[in-house]
Amino acid sequence: MPTLPSHVRAFLDVPRFATIATTDDDGAPRQAVIWFLLDGDTIVINSLEGRRWPSNLRRDPRISLAVTDASDQTWVGLTGTVEVVEDQARAQADIAAMARRYDDPEEAEAVIASRFTKQRRVSFRLTVTGIHDHL
Repeated sequence: MPTLPSHVRAFLDVPRFATIATTDDDGAPRQAVIWFLLDGDTIVINSLEGRRWPSNLRRDPRISLAVTDASDQTWVGLTGTVEVVEDQARAQADIAAMARRYDDPEEAEAVIASRFTKQRRVSFRLTVTGIHDHL
């Protein structure tokens, strides 16, 4: 597992959206725009249960992730595999941390209480195997 270089880590520390790519069971590509967290050299992603891309990752843990900054057209691409985190306490803590990262603090707490805590969530921990740095 490669260590994320400091300039890549600094880029990923800024709350930007990521686009992930997974593979449907018929081999077709599937993309989704998501929130993410950086935990050391691991990327944490989270989803509501029942969406297609989490099902894809349970079947085939390979993933590609791209994070862009539209203001200056820089981006980082990551490839790797994921570990599924089914534990609801952990998945709820992950989505709450993401809401706090991406939303206004008051709005984040309202969304956590009114929406996320009522949902069954799943987290994935992405172990990076490839870094494509376009910074």
